[in-house]
Amino acid sequence: MRFLLEKLILIILCYMQILAAAQKLKTYNTKYDSFNETHYTELDVQKPAMISNDALQITPDSASEDFDRKNKSGRIFLKTPFRLWDGHSSNKSTSKIASFTTSFLINIYRPKNETAAEGLAFVIASNTQLPPNSEGAYLGLTNAKTDGNISNKFIAIEIDTFKQSFDPDGNHVGIDINGVESVKTESLSKHGIDIAPIGPKFFNFWVQYNGSSKVLDIFVAEQEEKTGPTPPKPYSPILSYKNLDLKNIVNEYSYFGFSGSTGNYSQLNCVLRWNLTVDYLDKGQKEWLHIGLAIGVPIIVLFLGAIWLGYYLNKRRVLRSNSDILGKLKSLPGTPREFKFRELKKATNNFDEKHKLGQGGFGVVYRGKIASENREIAVKWFSRENLKGQDDFLAELTIINRLRHKHLVPLLGWCHRNMKLLLVYEYMPNGSLDHHLFRGPEVETLNWNFRHKIISGVASALQYLHNEYDQRVVHRDLKASNIMVDANFNARLGDFGLARALDNEKTSYAEAEGVLGTIGYIAPECFHTGRATRQSDVYAFGAVILEVVCGLRPGTKIGNFTYLADWVWFMHRDGHLLEAVDPRLKGDYDAEQAERLLLLGLACSHPIASERPRTQDIVQIIAGTVPTPIVPPFKPAFVWPSMMPLDIDSSAANTGSITTASLTTSHYNSGWSDQQYVNRENYTGNSMV
Repeated sequence: MRFLLEKLILIILCYMQILAAAQKLKTYNTKYDSFNETHYTELDVQKPAMISNDALQITPDSASEDFDRKNKSGRIFLKTPFRLWDGHSSNKSTSKIASFTTSFLINIYRPKNETAAEGLAFVIASNTQLPPNSEGAYLGLTNAKTDGNISNKFIAIEIDTFKQSFDPDGNHVGIDINGVESVKTESLSKHGIDIAPIGPKFFNFWVQYNGSSKVLDIFVAEQEEKTGPTPPKPYSPILSYKNLDLKNIVNEYSYFGFSGSTGNYSQLNCVLRWNLTVDYLDKGQKEWLHIGLAIGVPIIVLFLGAIWLGYYLNKRRVLRSNSDILGKLKSLPGTPREFKFRELKKATNNFDEKHKLGQGGFGVVYRGKIASENREIAVKWFSRENLKGQDDFLAELTIINRLRHKHLVPLLGWCHRNMKLLLVYEYMPNGSLDHHLFRGPEVETLNWNFRHKIISGVASALQYLHNEYDQRVVHRDLKASNIMVDANFNARLGDFGLARALDNEKTSYAEAEGVLGTIGYIAPECFHTGRATRQSDVYAFGAVILEVVCGLRPGTKIGNFTYLADWVWFMHRDGHLLEAVDPRLKGDYDAEQAERLLLLGLACSHPIASERPRTQDIVQIIAGTVPTPIVPPFKPAFVWPSMMPLDIDSSAANTGSITTASLTTSHYNSGWSDQQYVNRENYTGNSMV
């Protein structure tokens, strides 16, 4: 009893420390998808900066040719300061420091194609006031008299477009502390990035600071269109700085915002979107601690007792659950290797965020290496570690346990410990197909042979799942990010988190949670039935074909068309089908193969499930041994055939080509008008802010 009491007191003291520490931090979130005049109430705009054209114009923008944009500087800051460290702490070396994460979309534009100058910066500063004479090289941060003074109390992430004597070049990012001569820089040119090119371009920046580790990381990626979706944050930072202690640099209460300048040349320095999250210190931390000490201990004792009881009951439930799931796992035929959790923890460096390969609704995937075997692995940790998560885990493992095909990602093993559910796959060094199609200029464009090879490989994998495996398997989440590329650029279909095996007497699988999958790849009938079939997999495969050939995502909006397939069908109707081919190929492709694949993609995208090709025919069409499908000039409308079976048996329909005999006039009511032909460039060209 005495031992238990001592432990309880120790736990109470520790808990109070945790309580005191937790009260120090509060979270602030703000998100600006665009800017307008109403935001003047939240932002301190130091002229000549302004808010116009849906953006923060850090240096002025004007339509007037007489307006002089040269030798200007400006600032735009949030009016609210944040407490970034504890100035009253008795131990400054251990006092808590705030953390923050921000992302922003910028456009640096040269109106007359002049030399770029000077740039802009994301800033944390002791005040929002614009220093006098801070144009040119001083980026709105300092001036000739104050530059470098420790009394400046700011840190800035500069995006510099003009080379000074202390700069590496005129196209770099840098970290500035109290002055414009950076403590660390990184040239953007060697990463294939030109931050201020001739013509409009848009770049997303991410800046992350961890107050515990005192590490600042900067990431950058190009965004294709101003209003398009934000690209994924790159895996590695373009610039990182360690041992950065904010309390030695900025005031306890400081402001977040932007500054910028121009010099003897003119340019626009625009911020189009801005997200900011700050974990800052609460002013009332000591009051909370006193309240906790005065009335919290009795409550904590009761609370800990409830926790102990809950822990005891939960432990019994976990032990029973572990026994059940382990029994099911070990009863699987041909069970793959069981990995120890500590083995996977070591391989992934304790599941380090830097080892993360991707994340979805069913889990997170980490890269790892088993040193003793000199083998690289991909570890999928299921995120829904409850009864439903166990069902997903068992479903995926049950299906892929015995799958053997050269175009499927090989499963190496599994791990289950204390409700932690993990699957281990062979690591694919070239990443996903999505990565090679859309991750910017730093990734070389896939040539035509590789594209054709990947499509052929995925078709072969789908034929295996649908017809050659001892059970019919519907993948249900076929998309570019789930198609991996091995060292020889062979396609490997992976991520069976949504896959389900169909019993012999069943033709479809219904999901109680409703339609699952990714918009653009989901067949129209699935929204009505909530059922996945082989035909819905074929529809998703059609979206992948068009995505690979055109170099555009299925949900890309082009002109008046909401989806890529609609635009390609329009190009087919107007006799310009081959102009849908990805222009990044620069004409270096096999025209006959490209036309065959585009028509096959449209055939697979047919709104009526029974009119889509079968997978065994798809494989032959791609190989050129079966004629190309006949595709009508207008996209048929979706018509729900209430009496039609959900999955057409391979012997029941002629789906080698699309026919039009069963289509009524209403099927062709696509909503298209007889507009004149407009090419891809007219739809996708960027515009200046």
